Amino acid sequence: MIAVVDYGAGNLRSVSLALMRTGAAHMVTDDAEAIACADGVILPGVGAFGDAMCALENKRLVEPLRRAAADKPFLGICLGMQMLFERSEESPGVGGLALLEGIVRRLPEVGLKIPQMGWNKLERRGEHVYFVHSYMCVPEDAVDIADTVDYGVPVVAVVRRGNLVGMQFHPEKSGAPGEQLLKEFVALC
Repeated sequence: MIAVVDYGAGNLRSVSLALMRTGAAHMVTDDAEAIACADGVILPGVGAFGDAMCALENKRLVEPLRRAAADKPFLGICLGMQMLFERSEESPGVGGLALLEGIVRRLPEVGLKIPQMGWNKLERRGEHVYFVHSYMCVPEDAVDIADTVDYGVPVVAVVRRGNLVGMQFHPEKSGAPGEQLLKEFVALC
């Protein structure tokens, strides 16, 4: 059973539908006990870093999520990936989950539209996936970077450390390549 974290913001329905297509048993929940008992956790995200972290704090989910990430497959999607890091320029003074060292910075002005909205090709996998974001993760340790895209500058698209995975794009909106990535996560669970 995979717990999809409901903190009042996020693309819960599309993530749930994508998991149904993979055949994965899952539940959308804001219950710390359900998260603790799950075989894996997905932290989706849409919106602002500070608001999302505040919502997690208000639902008393920060520590349960940190504990879950310590010993079970854990996937952060879009803003959910950004919240895996220590902090974001989007919300100065607001701490993230700090599961990975690094900061989230605004996409640089390089003559391309911000937010990055649309399809872009993963450098290592060579597949196109769907992005909607204005901020990018900058891990302290390059070994955490599993894939990037080119958006005028290299942008971290996937991070991975052990059981912890983050995808800056939306696998649930990325057609067959996204579904395959979700299947790979489900297999970890």
